[in-house]
Amino acid sequence: MDDNEIIELFWRRSEDALIECGNKYGGYCKTVARNITGSESDADECVNDTWLRTWNAIPPAKPSKLKAFLAKITRNLALDRYEAAHSKKRGGGNIEAALDELADIPAPEAETGEITKAINDFLRSGSAENADIFIKRYWELQSVKEIAAEYGYSENKITSLLFRMRKRLKQNLESEGLM
Repeated sequence: MDDNEIIELFWRRSEDALIECGNKYGGYCKTVARNITGSESDADECVNDTWLRTWNAIPPAKPSKLKAFLAKITRNLALDRYEAAHSKKRGGGNIEAALDELADIPAPEAETGEITKAINDFLRSGSAENADIFIKRYWELQSVKEIAAEYGYSENKITSLLFRMRKRLKQNLESEGLM
């Protein structure tokens, strides 16, 4: 079933929409949540909460990209769960490291879509592999070790690639007056 058909099920308030979402995107959402929370049970709860939030959001929302819509909800829920679980014991973790790496880059929500557009344009201007690595690290919050293993590169190569990409992204944002 394609995304438009699933969205139409939500608009008709058919519970089949949740089943179809789970079949098509359940594994992806669980991976996103697990990468952030580090826990199977927390990931399962985040995915279940994602379906509830999606049910409450559609309608009135009519997302153009259902996968991205679901991933954003899952990611935010997982980050909230992670923060709550680790609020007293900060430091040393993969999530803190990834977010610290981006400390110099403004959050995409900071402007009315300008920064998001600039980041998307930046990612499209390079190779698809580099964009995928960037997204895996900073959106899905995978560890450098996991990304290196997936691509068959050394951790040093991935770390260097990400460093150069962050530097170029920051220069692009500065040149566009967004920083």
